[in-house]
Amino acid sequence: MAVIGLLIAGGSGTRMHQDIPKQFLTVNERPVIVYTLEAFQNHPEIDEIAVVCIEGWESVLWAYANQFEVTKLKYVVPGGKNGQDSIRNGVFELEKHHLPDDIVLIHDAIRPLVSAEIISDCIRVTRLHGNATTVIPCAEAMIQTEDGVKSTGSYPRDHLKRTQTPQGFSLGKICDLHRKAIKAGITNSVASCTLMIEMGEQVYFSAGSEKNIKLTTVEDLDIFKALLVAKRSDWLK
Repeated sequence: MAVIGLLIAGGSGTRMHQDIPKQFLTVNERPVIVYTLEAFQNHPEIDEIAVVCIEGWESVLWAYANQFEVTKLKYVVPGGKNGQDSIRNGVFELEKHHLPDDIVLIHDAIRPLVSAEIISDCIRVTRLHGNATTVIPCAEAMIQTEDGVKSTGSYPRDHLKRTQTPQGFSLGKICDLHRKAIKAGITNSVASCTLMIEMGEQVYFSAGSEKNIKLTTVEDLDIFKALLVAKRSDWLK
């Protein structure tokens, strides 16, 4: 049973307000996407890597893979008009080369600090249940709003999880799910786990981390840079 990392790098990163896509921004002399590629390259259970890439950056991606010796990269697939489109492009391409029982871990290319432990647990839960969504607890108080200006109620945080990636699936299952979603008219689900739920499926949890941040804003880049140099104090348990 092969395990494939599918990195989604199809977005233009408009919220970052930079001239190049955020997944190709350089931090400490390394493009963001290279950190993410290396996390999957260095994981012993990952057999291959595929990337859904924003149009026009495919040759840059291959050049970076060669330069940084990301030998597991096998497929570069064009992005779609939204996230669901891009993921569908990726899994449909993998379906041409792999068995239905093979596992695909779908991961945001702009989560460069994904750890080996997070990848391992996602694989473990996917093998156990057929799918896995990386989550962390919700630590903040959650309040409801209708207008974005004021709150009219709260929601118990113990009933909530904050989702991250990777999100793992058997390849045949996720491909079938995308085919059914097209027939059902679901075209812009925000994530694979939400697509599963919208299609009436259960999702199972694997362990994430607060450090597994998604680089969406310039402030996120600042946090990423700080985490790259941070070392946990020896006295912390």
